Amino acid sequence: MKTQIFYFSATGNSLKVARDLALALGGAQILSIPKVIDKELDLSADCIGLVYPVYMFGMPLVVSRFIARLKAAPGKYFFSVATCGGKAGLTLKQNQKIMQEYGLKLSAGFIVKMPGNYTPLYGALPPEKQAELFRKEEERVKYIASLIKDKSSARIESDMFLFGWLFSLIYKIASPKIPVLDKDFYADNKCDSCGVCVKVCPVRNIELFEGKPKWFHKCEQCFACLHWCPQKAIQYGKSTAGRTRYHHPEIKVQDIAI
Repeated sequence: MKTQIFYFSATGNSLKVARDLALALGGAQILSIPKVIDKELDLSADCIGLVYPVYMFGMPLVVSRFIARLKAAPGKYFFSVATCGGKAGLTLKQNQKIMQEYGLKLSAGFIVKMPGNYTPLYGALPPEKQAELFRKEEERVKYIASLIKDKSSARIESDMFLFGWLFSLIYKIASPKIPVLDKDFYADNKCDSCGVCVKVCPVRNIELFEGKPKWFHKCEQCFACLHWCPQKAIQYGKSTAGRTRYHHPEIKVQDIAI
């Protein structure tokens, strides 16, 4: 069975899940959504998957846009995996609905817990807690792969209805504002103009201006710029300066760079 996995990953969690899933499936092609969203796609695989993080209890905007590219592959077996540090809300139900709009069927949708990375609210988890989540992720991915190999139809996972409904309402209200939320990013005096933030931004929303990063209001709120900054110079608002950054320990900056 030929399988393609399209992923979106800012701090490496979803890329790690995509890699583990490809391995558990006995080999699958994995492709970065930001790198292929504007290119001609070969959708000849029998099985097509999406792996992405949950942002504001919903899908990243770039992933929602990418699904329109998959409409050229009706009749395929589609699955999705949403990674999250907290609640997933109705993210996968949203995924299912968008696919239906393009005549596609989402046959299975899974939630995988990973370390959170929303630094405006909290710092990185201690290493031992991260390690426990990584262990559980590897076991979870093996289970997911067993269902995908059989092209099984599985429940589209979500949080409990009341929580899911509330979180989906938050996403509906907040998501149109996401692109301009970059107004709160800035570089402090530790910035050495290295340009890593420019390289890791998945939507090319950052440029260096007089040696400092400048954001152009097409943000995904992925926080790749903040977490991968070698000098920890990028801040968001007033709360991130003293908080520990996070990226998956097995993922390198060159894996994320666009």
